Amino acid sequence: MKKKAIGIVLASLMVLGSASAAMAADNLTLGTGGTTGTYYAVGGVMATVLNPILENSSLTVTSTGASKANIQLIDVGEADLAIVQNDVMYYAYTGTDLFEEEGAYDTFSSVAGLYDETVQIITCDSSIQSVSDLDGKTVSVGDAGSGCEFNAKQILEAYDMSFDDINVVNASFGDSADSLKDGKIDAAFIVAGAPTTAVVDLATTKDVSLVQLDEEHIEALQSKYDFYTKTVIPAGTYTGEDEDATTVSVRATLIASSDVSEDAVYELLSAMFENKDDLVAGHAKFEYLDAEQAVAGIGVPFHPGAKKFFEEQGIEVE
Repeated sequence: MKKKAIGIVLASLMVLGSASAAMAADNLTLGTGGTTGTYYAVGGVMATVLNPILENSSLTVTSTGASKANIQLIDVGEADLAIVQNDVMYYAYTGTDLFEEEGAYDTFSSVAGLYDETVQIITCDSSIQSVSDLDGKTVSVGDAGSGCEFNAKQILEAYDMSFDDINVVNASFGDSADSLKDGKIDAAFIVAGAPTTAVVDLATTKDVSLVQLDEEHIEALQSKYDFYTKTVIPAGTYTGEDEDATTVSVRATLIASSDVSEDAVYELLSAMFENKDDLVAGHAKFEYLDAEQAVAGIGVPFHPGAKKFFEEQGIEVE
C-alpha cells in the first residue's frame, strides 16, 4: 500500500486493514463520482440490478471525487472497485502526467470499458462560441485533481491557452451547474456521459449552449493524446440545443483492486453481461456495454477475473 493518499492517517489505515480484508468477499465498495454525475447513477444501477444476483459479493456505492480520488481510495483500501477515465488510469499506472509527482500506482487492474465520456463545455453566455472565447472568463474545470480538470488543461493547451488565461474554479458537476444558473461562472467543463443530469436540470431553467471544438484543434489534441476520440453530441440532447455539437471523448472504465478475488470479478462481469437488458432499463449508458468494446483503448493490465471472462468470450487481453 502506498503512502501517498491524501488525508489518510496511519491509525485509520490500521483499523481499516483487517476490516476491509474480512469484508472483501462479502461487500465491495464501488467508488463513483459526484451525486449528480453519471458515475454515481451508473454505480447505483449496478448495485440495484446485480446485488440480488451476485453470490460472491455485493456492491456498496459511494460518492467520491471521481477518477484520481478513486485510484487513491483503492490504493489505501477504502474502495474495492471504481469507475475512472481511461486516460487517468493510464497516467496512474505509468506515473505520468496527472500522477507524475506521485509516481506509479500498481494496486489496481482493469475490469471493463463501459461507455464514452464526453467532454462537454457548458455555458449560458451566448458570446462564448469557441474555446478561445474562454480567455479571461471564470470557468469551472471540475473537482481539484479530477480527470475533468486534466482534460480541461489539455484542451486549453490545444488552443495555446492554459489555466493562467482563465479564472479557475474547482467544483463538482452539480455545483458548476448551480453556479452557471446563478451567474457566478461563465462556463464549465463537464466530462461525463451525455446527457448529464446536472446539465439536463440546468437546461430547464436557463438557455444552455455547448462550446464546440473545431476539426483543426481536435487533430492537434489527438496528435498528443491518442486516447481522445472525436464525438458528436446529437441535437436535442439538452433542451434548446437544436444543432449537433462536435467535441471529444475519453472512456469510462471499471477497475478493481488487485486484492479483489478472481471469482468476485469474474462473477461480476458475467452478471453484468447476462443482465445487460436490466442494466439498460436502469441507465441508458449500459446500451454501450459490449465485450469487444470493453477491452478497447485499455492501457492497464486486466484483473485475472476479467481476463478469464474475456478469454471465454474469445477475446485475448493482457
